[in-house]
Amino acid sequence: QVQLVESGGGLVQPGGSLRLSCAASGFAFSTYTMSWARQAPEKGLEWVSIINSGGGTKTYADSVKGRFTISRDNAKNMLYLQMNSLRPDDTAVYYCVKGRNRGQGTQVTVSS
Repeated sequence: QVQLVESGGGLVQPGGSLRLSCAASGFAFSTYTMSWARQAPEKGLEWVSIINSGGGTKTYADSVKGRFTISRDNAKNMLYLQMNSLRPDDTAVYYCVKGRNRGQGTQVTVSS
């Protein structure tokens, strides 16, 4: 079955950086478009970024454009999200998403 396991979250000060990772298994990772989404407290799920199967096409939400970078390593079945210049409103649980499947999430808290 599809398994998506996120890691790399934590507490960071405004302006700081984090790199999220997602270990994927149970499907042909290299053939699927993958995404990151997030859910802030008391808010709905928000799409953050998407990357095509080959990694050559990437799209970002306006709220993270220029600060976040999505990437993938198909040889390792890994998806990444490099987050720079973090802001308090980036605080959320971040999820790795394949279609209707998502992982358990990793908490990112941006606070001084």
